[in-house]
Amino acid sequence: MKLKLISLAIAIAAASTAHAGEQKEGIHLGVFGDYYDASWENTRGAAVGGVDVDNSSGWGAELGYRFNDYWSARLEYADMDFDLSGAGSGSQDGERYGIDGLYHFDGGPFYGLFGFKSIEAFESNTFANIGAGYRHHFNDHLFVNAETSIYQGLERSYIDVGAKLGINYFFGTAKPAAKVEPAPAPTPAPIAQAKDSDKDGVLDPRDKCADTPIADAVDAYGCTKYVEKDATVKLLVRFPHNNSAVSSDYLSDIEDVVTFLQQHSDASVVLEGHASMVGEAKYNQWLSKKRADKVAKELIQKGIDTQRISTVGYGEERLLNTANTLAAHAENRRVEATIAVTERVKVKRN
Repeated sequence: MKLKLISLAIAIAAASTAHAGEQKEGIHLGVFGDYYDASWENTRGAAVGGVDVDNSSGWGAELGYRFNDYWSARLEYADMDFDLSGAGSGSQDGERYGIDGLYHFDGGPFYGLFGFKSIEAFESNTFANIGAGYRHHFNDHLFVNAETSIYQGLERSYIDVGAKLGINYFFGTAKPAAKVEPAPAPTPAPIAQAKDSDKDGVLDPRDKCADTPIADAVDAYGCTKYVEKDATVKLLVRFPHNNSAVSSDYLSDIEDVVTFLQQHSDASVVLEGHASMVGEAKYNQWLSKKRADKVAKELIQKGIDTQRISTVGYGEERLLNTANTLAAHAENRRVEATIAVTERVKVKRN
């Protein structure tokens, strides 16, 4: 039953959502309906054999004063009518007198309370009470309240529960409602002007390649454009009859090959050695390989890694001129190579 009473009081409080402003300071006078759940066994001063005092329903009146937004106090009187059981039956009139202090949470409609009560029924008993409540203001003067409290007996160890539902009239001044100022109109944010820091024609928010050289043509994202281009270098070194020494006349051509290999680190070279058909074929095979090795030595001395160079001797197998003349023989004594790569070349801005 006690839990039902508490639930009933909370439901009454929650049923009202909109209310007028809370009062600031002043006196209020009210009346209320009262329900009190007592559990007094073998009450002294009752009939022989002991009488149990049970629930009471009744009415009451209160006089209160609100000091400020948070605190108020009140005096209370309740006319009670207890049901009897045990050795007795029927009912017993009673009275309750008391004082309460109230704390209004955040100055709003919900409040906590504490106080002391004297209840007279067969005998006088003193109780301390604590509870919670809710006020709903219909206007600046009229409000209803619902609350529930737990009572602890100070002379006998009774623990009771009570609930009240009342209507009150406030004689004080109303707390002025807070003035709601209209929200200021939003200030439009300044529009930032996009920049083109590297002057490539693509604005910075879209530019994925910062600091592109001004001479480079760029794509839609500000990155340098490239095209694939075939690059080739050829080498031809000729030799005297029965000789593998590299003439200084060809050092410039060999230097061109060195430069090309340095610019294209992934490229390698195959040096092909050849001989004329004068003499024995086996000897010419050895001589052509030696000529290719001599040219390879020049490349290595200029810094080209040996792993990038290979040599082969074809002897008289691949003659350029098959005639049996001195001019033809001179034409066939040679080392030759062709190096071809595909390279990515920047596109220049127009």
